[in-house]
Amino acid sequence: MPDLDQAPWPTIGDLLTRTVVPILITVLAALIVIVVTERFFTRLVRRIMDREAREGTSRDLPAEEVQRRVETISSLAIFLIRVIVIAIAGLAILGKLDVDIGPAIAGLGIVGIAVGFGAQSLVRDYFNGVLITVENQFAKGDVVTIADVTGTVEDFTLRRTTLRDTDGVVHSVPNGAISVASNLTRVWARINEDIVVAYGTDVDRASRIVDEVGRTMAEEDAWHDRVVEPAHVERIKALSETGITLKIYGTVRAEARWAAAGEFRKRLLAAFEANGIELARPARVVLTGAVAPAGPAAAPDAGAPPADEPETGA
Repeated sequence: MPDLDQAPWPTIGDLLTRTVVPILITVLAALIVIVVTERFFTRLVRRIMDREAREGTSRDLPAEEVQRRVETISSLAIFLIRVIVIAIAGLAILGKLDVDIGPAIAGLGIVGIAVGFGAQSLVRDYFNGVLITVENQFAKGDVVTIADVTGTVEDFTLRRTTLRDTDGVVHSVPNGAISVASNLTRVWARINEDIVVAYGTDVDRASRIVDEVGRTMAEEDAWHDRVVEPAHVERIKALSETGITLKIYGTVRAEARWAAAGEFRKRLLAAFEANGIELARPARVVLTGAVAPAGPAAAPDAGAPPADEPETGA
């Protein structure tokens, strides 16, 4: 049996107790922290998304979309956790190997400050992307207005949102630039019209015609599933110089807001024409013929002969 008091066993034992074992413990602790925190954040994100799906706007999302969002946010959180834990464990291992980590820490600090200043917008993009995902402010296929751009969401990541507007132009909007997101296709929308009829119009009769047009449209098979509340006259909104303004409200499925409003206007115009209801028109004054200029310049010269009499010499 070897004598453990003789070389090289004391050196090996010292190496094991002072270096190898601490390094193994550090690696094991890092693995445990990574596994525990990954499970914790995955469950936390799942709970947040489940609560949002029950109580918030995410309840309209299918289960597959909710699961995809959970995986997206969890993967970002897991990546950040791994980077932080591995960096700390690496510095601890270098310290056990008697490597001077002071310059490394100072260098990492300087790099961190530089990256922090340079990547502020990038961090803001990802952070805002996480909030948009959790709160379900919009999803792929929605028509939204963000950063003064209106269009259909063609792609969405945690960093940026891609829109295509009505002209077909594709806009890439960083999520950090989104301060207000207006979703035009979320659940329901209004038919909101101001119709101005001429003075002298029977307002009650005009209102009945409007209500009948909205009711007939809602009862048709083509519109029955898309109209939530038929268009109707809500009130007399104003009495202006041109006529009487009727405020018309209706409720439709959000994705049908443009088609329904256009169809209602077309039907209402035909109904008004058939029933002799006149829409208000701005007053116009038409002048015909020559108009003599006003002022002293228009007065005839007293010494000049009439236009129909030629001048005669003395």
